[in-house]
Amino acid sequence: MTWLILGLLTAFFEAVKDVFGKQNLKKSDEYVVAWSLSFFSVIFLIPWVLYTGIPPLNSQFWLALLIGGSINAVTSLLYIKAIKVSDLSLTLPLVALTPLFMLVTSPLIVGEYPQLFDYIGILLIVGGSYLLNIKEKSKGYLAPFKALLNEPGPKLMLIVALLWSIASNFDKIGVTNSSPIFWVFSLFGTISVLLLPVLLHKTPNSGRKILKQLPMLAAMGSFNAIGVLFQMQALTLTLVVQVIAIKRTSVLMGVLFGHFIFKEKDIQQRLLGAGIMILGVLLISL
Repeated sequence: MTWLILGLLTAFFEAVKDVFGKQNLKKSDEYVVAWSLSFFSVIFLIPWVLYTGIPPLNSQFWLALLIGGSINAVTSLLYIKAIKVSDLSLTLPLVALTPLFMLVTSPLIVGEYPQLFDYIGILLIVGGSYLLNIKEKSKGYLAPFKALLNEPGPKLMLIVALLWSIASNFDKIGVTNSSPIFWVFSLFGTISVLLLPVLLHKTPNSGRKILKQLPMLAAMGSFNAIGVLFQMQALTLTLVVQVIAIKRTSVLMGVLFGHFIFKEKDIQQRLLGAGIMILGVLLISL
């Protein structure tokens, strides 16, 4: 199952990218990090595009790029903001809700319909999100969900998960009507252009700040580009929801990285919750 291997590689590079993003946020704001993520992804991809060339493009490609690029520009800022204000181990598991939302968006956008295991997976994902804050249960059985919504990071990540459930379907449309490499190049190029005015407005001396952290920012962008390339290649081989479901195994990697690298607490509680969410995600991928 080639798509499964590609999906797991996507998850690994996604988790590594998050670690670099969290480190970069120690010295830069979310606007520098979000713009650099897309810009350095484009720089990394230029040689690949020159080598493979530009495929034939049609109106569906341009429509997918307009919609997908706009949505991803917004989610880039929200995602970086989320991991800045809250622990990785608390925010990243919420991204696993993307396949749940895709059970609605995928049938509407690309005509892919859920099966029985998809619905079982939904229950496990919701249960896992409950366990992320199970220590709050003494305040009432709904307290864990309320805590997730009251925490700034998880709240932002819920919005990201919803928007990604829409954008991922346009990724498939874009890839189908171009090529994995050119779609990723075009997507991140669009995001870079859209975020540039925001960066210049929100961050004084942004160019100087980027130069000071150039190696770390460039590494983050490179890992991001590699992961998304694997993702787009996988999209050509199977259903969107399956690829995104496997990609969300990065949640477990992120929880572990958050504990061992950033010394985040409550690892047992959060790892259990994340693990159950991932089990649900894997059932959706069957």
